[in-house]
Amino acid sequence: MLPEGWEALGQWGKDVARIKPLTGGVANAVWSVRINGHLAVARLGSRSDADLAWETELLQHLDRKGLAVPVPIPTTDGRLFANGLVVMTYVEGGPPETEADWRRVADTLRELHRLTQGWPQRPGWRSSTDLLHAETGTRINLNAMPPDGVARCRAAWARLVGRQTSVVHGDANPGNIRMTADQVALIDWDESHVDVPDLDLVLPHNAAGFDDTAHDIAAQASAAWQAAVCWDDDYSKKRLDDVRAV
Repeated sequence: MLPEGWEALGQWGKDVARIKPLTGGVANAVWSVRINGHLAVARLGSRSDADLAWETELLQHLDRKGLAVPVPIPTTDGRLFANGLVVMTYVEGGPPETEADWRRVADTLRELHRLTQGWPQRPGWRSSTDLLHAETGTRINLNAMPPDGVARCRAAWARLVGRQTSVVHGDANPGNIRMTADQVALIDWDESHVDVPDLDLVLPHNAAGFDDTAHDIAAQASAAWQAAVCWDDDYSKKRLDDVRAV
C-alpha cells in the first residue's frame, strides 16, 4: 500500500515503486521511483492543474529544443500529471565546481531565456516588476513582510522595469544543476516563472560576465526576490539584510 497521495503513482502502470526520498523541493515530497524497470523522479505537491500544465508543457518544449531537463513521463492514458503527482526522467550528473563549470551554467541559462521569450506567465505567479503594484503571487505575500523591507525590495525591482522577460528557472543553485562532460541539465523547476532573465544570472565567479552596475542591479533584485518568496525563515531574513536601504 502506498501512503496517502501516492496512490496516484498507480496511474503510471502496475510495475511502479517508490525507492527513497530525495532532497530538495521545499513545497513538495520528492522521491526516486522505478517505472517499468527504469529509474525516475516523482514529485507530489498541492499545485493546481493549471500550474502543473504550465510546467510540464514548458519542460516538453525545452526538451524538444535540445535543453537538458527532466522530461515528464505520461500516465498510461497519456496525462502528464495526476492528482498533484508528476513523474519525470532521472537526470545524471554532478554540481558545478569550477569557474569554467559556472560559465557553462550561465550559457545554459541564457539559452533557456532565449527559447522562452514571450512565454505566458505561470498561473497565479507575479514577476518581480509586477510586485511593484501587486501584493501577492503564489508563494509571495508582501503584506507579511515589514513595510520598510517591502520598500527596499520594490526599489530593487524598480531597476528592472522595461527589461525583456522570459522564463527564469528561479532556483539555479548547485543542487539543481546536473553536469556531465557533455551537458548542463537544470532540475527542480518548481520556482520557474516569467521574469527578467538577469534574476537567474547572479552566479558564483560572476560567471554571466556582468559589469559592476549590471551585477549590482541583478544581485539586489535577486536578493529581494529570495527574501520575498521565502519569507519569513532565517534565509529570507538574511537575504533581506542584503537589500540596501532606500
